[in-house]
Amino acid sequence: MERFDFIKKNFGFGMMRLPMNGSEVDLEQTSQMVDYFLDHGFNYFDTAHGYINGRSETAIRECLVKRHPRESFILADKLTGSYFKKQEDIRPLFESQLEACGVDYFDFYLMHAQNSNIFEQFKKCRAYETAFELKKEGKVRHVGISFHDKAEVLERILTEYPAVEIVQIQFNYLDYESASVESRKVYEVCEKYDKPVVVMEPVKGGSLVNLPEDAQEILDELHGGSNASYAIRFAAGFPNMRVILSGMSDMDQMEDNVSFMEDYQPLNEKELEALRQVCEVYDRMHAIPCTACRYCIEESFCPKNILIPDLFSSYNAMQIFNDWNASHYYQRAVSEHGKASDCIKCGKCERVCPQHLPIRDLLVQVAQKFDK
Repeated sequence: MERFDFIKKNFGFGMMRLPMNGSEVDLEQTSQMVDYFLDHGFNYFDTAHGYINGRSETAIRECLVKRHPRESFILADKLTGSYFKKQEDIRPLFESQLEACGVDYFDFYLMHAQNSNIFEQFKKCRAYETAFELKKEGKVRHVGISFHDKAEVLERILTEYPAVEIVQIQFNYLDYESASVESRKVYEVCEKYDKPVVVMEPVKGGSLVNLPEDAQEILDELHGGSNASYAIRFAAGFPNMRVILSGMSDMDQMEDNVSFMEDYQPLNEKELEALRQVCEVYDRMHAIPCTACRYCIEESFCPKNILIPDLFSSYNAMQIFNDWNASHYYQRAVSEHGKASDCIKCGKCERVCPQHLPIRDLLVQVAQKFDK
């Protein structure tokens, strides 16, 4: 396995949540953050064409590329499915990305937001093949994917395209055993196929920074670092993790993140136990106390093929965090399976549920939230 030793340390700057002046990126503060990041020995930057409505790529040009030697940093960009309809669209898009960033090549070019549906689009348009051609031409040094789906889908992608070199996944301590995100299972597929991992959303879009009061009291008892430090260090503590991305939006966040990643130390057992307790706080907050045992779909054989635990997980995430990821994972779960509103109230699921949940009524709630 390529370990990418040219990536210094194991921490990356995700350029999706940059400091803003109104609708424009605050280039002065972003430049200060870039300088601080590089000065402390880090060199991995991550962007995509759609980040901040295209302003992330141009901010990289102004704040990084024009001000630092090209060999001093690693730049990852992505091929996003919403920007091309056929194979012939890909190269012009790619060239526009190089121009926006002000570079001649990307160190990493990732097939963006891969799930079962988007993967089919990329296959139809020969996107992977085009990326590997760009690598042969020296315009891309390494080809990878960013991924948002079930472990079984990732296994299919890596089986069909074994030349993929690196995988970017959503991974944090709250999603580790999530029925919808499957962080642990997805990570284990990466290990199985010997692919280094880039972590996105280690603090779950900031949700693991702003904790409920009961959870905050648990971390305060440690008398240690910031909430972000525990989340990012958790993600970094797995052997196949090559880069942990953080979407820092001001200098305070940059200084905090660098303070514990410059000389990274894994979480100790006391800290890991505290995070387990934080997860228990969130479990108690769930509107639907589903344990994701999957009896309802594996033993009852739902006639509408509804992935009940996955839909409940998305619903709980929406209730607690109210973020776009919840809707994303719901839509992914129903793309090839039944929606909550498809339930015919046969009751087979309820007869095998160890928690004795009123699943039929709960699916009505889920449908009201998502099936509009």
